[in-house]
Amino acid sequence: MAVTQRVISAPPEKVFGILADGWTYADWVVGTTHIRDVDPDFPGVGARIHHKVGPWPVSLHDETVVLRSEPPRRLVLRPKLRPFGEMTATFTLTPDGAGRTRVTLREDTSRGPLLWVRTKINDLLLHGRNRETLRRLADIAEKRGERHESPGLARQA
Repeated sequence: MAVTQRVISAPPEKVFGILADGWTYADWVVGTTHIRDVDPDFPGVGARIHHKVGPWPVSLHDETVVLRSEPPRRLVLRPKLRPFGEMTATFTLTPDGAGRTRVTLREDTSRGPLLWVRTKINDLLLHGRNRETLRRLADIAEKRGERHESPGLARQA
């Protein structure tokens, strides 16, 4: 399992608002290249983001499913990487001082052929990818957050 943390200079509600806006997913998730559609009840449990993964011409159409949603503290997603398998990604948001959030991202292979090659090397690769993912999330929350305010929290109410 890869565990990555970053402190973001934005309150948990703002950070969760970005996570809750499925249309921003390709802006901060490394490897996602295009959002095709977002279920209207995202980030409700069972809702999906329909996206493309990987560079053209080998990009794949796939989806990410919400497994658990506890605004503004936790979001658990299942990114699918068919035909290779599925991952489970857990974002935990913890207040860390005035207007700051500690984001912990735990990601692990949960299904499919990727389970057979699960090693420390894979964990290191995931950690590197997730470090960049959290850097991008922080960039949006800290510098451009006003343009990415999400109705996601309102949908959860």
